[in-house]
Parts: sequence; C-alpha cells; structure tokens
Amino acid sequence: MENVQLLCENLQVLRDNLDIPIRVISGYRTPAYNKKINGAKRSQHMVAKAADIRVKGVSPRKIRSIIIGLIKKGEMHSGGVGLYKTFVHYDVRGRNARWYGRGV
Repeated sequence: MENVQLLCENLQVLRDNLDIPIRVISGYRTPAYNKKINGAKRSQHMVAKAADIRVKGVSPRKIRSIIIGLIKKGEMHSGGVGLYKTFVHYDVRGRNARWYGRGV
C-alpha cells in the first residue's frame, strides 16, 4: 500500500500540473500476468510502484518531458520514465532510469 500511495501522490502532482485527468492503463501486475504480457523480469509494476499512463490530447512525448521536468524540479519522485508509442511509463523506484519502448 505504501508503494501505491507514493505512486498516486506523484501522479496527482502531474495531474495538477496538467489540470486534466490522467488515464492509468496499467498499474499493479501480478508476476503471472507480467510474465504473460512479456513485462520486464523486475518490473516495478509487480511491486505497485509503476503506472503506464495516457492523457487525452497530450502526446506521450510531451507527457514524458513534463514528468522529467517535474522530477528535475524536485516536485515528483525520481524514478523510471519510459516513452512508448501510445503511453508513458512512470515509476517511483527512487533513482532515475530513462528508456524508449517498442514503436518509438
């Protein structure tokens, strides 16, 4: 629950900054489901520290940029930010990690 709370608090910072709703398309995943969808073996989703998100009317590239800016300003928790074709992954792992996913 602590992980979910930290993640949600940080997603709320992003939502407040955007002033529009955020759609979480993937949050917590069981290890079995993560394996079924070929998720990373040590996925932050399996410990409730990650969310894949979309924001209507805002490109994933723009969302990624905003999140990284908020992390740099100390307004969001450091963590992973992955850019994918149709969504952005954000997690609160406590150290910065950046990557581009399939289709980008």
